[in-house]
Amino acid sequence: VQLVESGGGLVQAGGSLRLSCAASGRTSSRYAMGWFRQVPGKERVFVAAISWSGGNTAYAVSVKGRFTISRDNAKNTLWLQMNSLKPEDTAVYYCATKPTGDIIPFYYREDEYNYWGQGTQVTVSS
Repeated sequence: VQLVESGGGLVQAGGSLRLSCAASGRTSSRYAMGWFRQVPGKERVFVAAISWSGGNTAYAVSVKGRFTISRDNAKNTLWLQMNSLKPEDTAVYYCATKPTGDIIPFYYREDEYNYWGQGTQVTVSS
C-alpha cells in the first residue's frame, strides 16, 4: 500500500486546513487508518484513528473537538479536518494504515501501523 498526504501548508492561528491521504496499491484489504504528527527532535505522536467502516474513531486529547477524521473507501481516501488551529499543532502530519479492520485497538501506538506516507507539513503562525 502506498500513501500520499496532501493539504498541508501555512495557516494563521484559528484557521482551518483539511489534510488528505490517498491510498493506492493493495487497497482491497480492510484496514483501519490513523494520523500521527511529528515535530523536529521529538517522537511521532498519535492524532486520530478511524476504523475500516468509519464507525469507530479515536482522538488525542489535544485535538479532540477541533479535528475530525473521516474516510471514503470507494475513493481510497482519508481526511483530517483541522479547525481552530493552534501554533502547537505545527508539525509534519503522517497517515498510516492499521491491519485491524473495523476495530482500532491500541490505536495510539505507532508500532500498530504498518504502512506510512511521507508526511505533509502544517505550520500554524501566531
